Amino acid sequence: MGFLSGLLGNASGVSVEEVTKEYGFVLAQNETIEVAYKLIRDYFIFTKKRLILVDKQGITGKKVEVQSIPYRNIIRFAVETAGHLDLDAELKIWVSGSQNPIEKKFNKSVNIYEVQAILADAIAGSA
Repeated sequence: MGFLSGLLGNASGVSVEEVTKEYGFVLAQNETIEVAYKLIRDYFIFTKKRLILVDKQGITGKKVEVQSIPYRNIIRFAVETAGHLDLDAELKIWVSGSQNPIEKKFNKSVNIYEVQAILADAIAGSA
């Protein structure tokens, strides 16, 4: 089901060590990854300071966009849990200066309430 969920566009939890090894170079001094989720080739990374979105593009994935969103710029967010027929839960994040939210889907193996709690703590800590 994990591979199928990945093909359907759902994120699943991934090892902090694995993500740090691959993307540690984008971290600021003394910044560490708290938790990360993987969506096929892309990553959704929480640190103490910001949310980092990694988007691998193209067939080979050699072109990579790394988007950094300081928690203080997140103005609101919403979660939608997975239902009986749904295969995924959804997280929407609105960033100041943008009308449309960033949307990410998570498979049922990820506790969406845990994800929202991490985000809520991060935003509260940046206020």
